[in-house]
Amino acid sequence: MPQHAVNPCGVQHLEAIRAIYNDAIVHTTSLYEYEPRSVETMQAWFATKQAADFPVVGIESEPGVLAGFATWGAFRAFPAYKYSIEHSVYVATPYLRRGIGRTLLEALIAIAQQRQLHMLIGGIDATNTASIALHQKLGFTHCGTIREAGYKFNRWLDLEFWQLILDA
Repeated sequence: MPQHAVNPCGVQHLEAIRAIYNDAIVHTTSLYEYEPRSVETMQAWFATKQAADFPVVGIESEPGVLAGFATWGAFRAFPAYKYSIEHSVYVATPYLRRGIGRTLLEALIAIAQQRQLHMLIGGIDATNTASIALHQKLGFTHCGTIREAGYKFNRWLDLEFWQLILDA
């Protein structure tokens, strides 16, 4: 997979997105959720993204095979926060460490700049060193930690926030 073409995701990608999310829910602390997401939950999730004009972009390893996806949502649902978004990047396990996460995050940054947003915020589990390193490489700075914000796998989890202020 030498080139990573980023394209909008459509309803045809929902099952692959759900599989990537559910693998992260079951096996990692990337999502502070306990139960895998249902088909109905993902349909509602996608409809909400579309209604809000939030991007959902992905990279296919080959036609029809989603290797990873990225999206964003509102940071907080109040008008004064409209220029700040909280992003998410997820890569399917077989495709980790191939530059897909970086390409997806760079694509989100470019979209945010085109839309004249001011800040991207990533909420990252403090033990997710790969995601933290990626964000650092792309210029994000640590802006806070909420200690013991979540509880999963019989332990308390610290949630770090990383921000990138754009030149919009």
